[in-house]
Amino acid sequence: MAHSLSAECTPLKIEYDSCFNAWFEGYLEPAVAASSRSAREAYSQRKAAEFQEKCGKVWESYRECVQKAVKEKGLDELLQQARDENPLTEPPPPPSPPSESS
Repeated sequence: MAHSLSAECTPLKIEYDSCFNAWFEGYLEPAVAASSRSAREAYSQRKAAEFQEKCGKVWESYRECVQKAVKEKGLDELLQQARDENPLTEPPPPPSPPSESS
């Protein structure tokens, strides 16, 4: 498992990664098995609430720690410069399906 940007954030990263991986493993199987779109959406909403309950606090703590480290290392200015130069205003379009040759 990789270290975090800051050594003080690494224990939070490990805790969050562990929480997320356990949650995500339980998320995938039933989500794939759900038969209808509405069933999948309802399942996803329940799992999002479960994630917040189980992992939300540690995620917020880890995110705050990383944001602090980014600022202390002066990377926040570089990130803002990159955002200014290449703003992502819309998500990129999905890749086109491969065309079939006749």
